[in-house]
Amino acid sequence: MFDFIHITDLHILPPGETNYGLDPAERLRMAVESIAARHGPGSAAPAQFVVATGDLTHHGQPAAYAQLREILEGLPMPFHLMLGNHDERDHFRDAFPEQGVDQNGFVQQAIETDSGLFLLLDTKTEGTHAGALCDKRLAWLNARLAESEGPVFLFLHHPPMSVGISRMDRIQMADAAALADVLAPHQRRIRHMFHGHLHRPLAGSWRGIPFSSIRGTAHQVALDLSERETVPGSHEPAAYALVRVSEDAVIVHSHDYLDQTNHFDL
Repeated sequence: MFDFIHITDLHILPPGETNYGLDPAERLRMAVESIAARHGPGSAAPAQFVVATGDLTHHGQPAAYAQLREILEGLPMPFHLMLGNHDERDHFRDAFPEQGVDQNGFVQQAIETDSGLFLLLDTKTEGTHAGALCDKRLAWLNARLAESEGPVFLFLHHPPMSVGISRMDRIQMADAAALADVLAPHQRRIRHMFHGHLHRPLAGSWRGIPFSSIRGTAHQVALDLSERETVPGSHEPAAYALVRVSEDAVIVHSHDYLDQTNHFDL
């Protein structure tokens, strides 16, 4: 059994700033407190690490990354960070120099675990909120896949598929076919794909690969499938996911960690 935590879309701002009527830093602090209490060492379900799938900050300021680092240092387990369209690669690397990058400076890393190879991809593209994997990043992915033979878990910020939320579908990952071509020879061993960006609890399959995402720790995107020019926002509950990997299953538990409703024995 191998447990880890998936969080996404933190949208941290410099200290004292709020966004859409919410304090993203305070909401992340509460997520860290919940993760530490429920999934730290000695708990019933200790997590090996935390993966954050992008949009770590809202505007990419150095002060926002500094506050992010201070909050995440409250975690009792390692954390692995990825970039989203709201992030700034240079400011991120200044604040988190220990986080993995590839030979071209993209924030990509391969993590070997007892349950398989975890591949964290950098889909941030300058000048747009849409995502992409250029030839260099795809070559890195192809090389890592060629080096391994066991199970693979993929992580990226931008989803490579449309989900029906019109304004978000316009800024999904571009040229998903190129990613599919790299993954095709390895599809049978890709156990799951995790993404962020959409601020929604989602699950399904893309080209035969199972995927899931969760609400962010900050604001959310509402489920509105009408054609529109703006992103439908909401204050739906923040969440993180506990992912439990075994030989025969990948189970994703979404936890609304701010939920204060009554709990009782049935």
